[in-house]
Amino acid sequence: MLNRKTHEIDALGRGVYSSAEALRLINFSRGQGITRRSVSGQTISRWLNGYDYEVSGEKRHSAPLWRSDYANDDGAVQEISFRDLIELRFVKTFRDLGLSLPTIRDCFIRAVEEVNDERPFSTQKFRTDGKTIFLDIMRGVHEGELIDLRRKQSVFRSIVAPSLQDLEFDADELARWFPFGNGRASIVIDPARSFGRPVIREAGVPTETLASAVRVEGSIENVARLYEVSLLAVRDALEFEQKLAA
Repeated sequence: MLNRKTHEIDALGRGVYSSAEALRLINFSRGQGITRRSVSGQTISRWLNGYDYEVSGEKRHSAPLWRSDYANDDGAVQEISFRDLIELRFVKTFRDLGLSLPTIRDCFIRAVEEVNDERPFSTQKFRTDGKTIFLDIMRGVHEGELIDLRRKQSVFRSIVAPSLQDLEFDADELARWFPFGNGRASIVIDPARSFGRPVIREAGVPTETLASAVRVEGSIENVARLYEVSLLAVRDALEFEQKLAA
């Protein structure tokens, strides 16, 4: 098991999310691009913990896609870090495209080799060279509509690239995620703030706190005065929490 004191220190810079919290954020969508399907906790567990299965009566094991920051000595994952969260978002994108888990695994392994990092999608290199890397790792994929090169280029431009633009790096380190995009950066998810909880950027107030306050107060204006934040910040927090709950 993880040492509790060490775990708390690590969480200060890495963020920490329960399975339920992570699942809500992974399933978050601004409503753009392809039709997205909510992923289940069981699917996330398969990606992070691996799973057993049978082929012709023979038991086999599919390993985790990568080792999570908070994996215990047995490799099991109970909590998720910020970087793991971002990685899972990109893996889910491949699933939204209709790819099977074996194909996703093949693409993931290719990405690891291309980027030289066991969590390739949350790196500055992927953000910088994403189109080239994406087309390379999708080479040979013939599932769904992705067989056509032009379609793959379109998928990257409309689906993958916007998710990369939502991320901010400090030097080469993944630092922040703006769920509404950089053009609407009122809400930020930053592992260095509130253990990675979504907060209003201008004041650091958790979006969940503001949304709950609106339900109690019955007025966005009252909540804005109470927490000394802008009306826009409260509206964005409310919209974000509503989308998380959808």
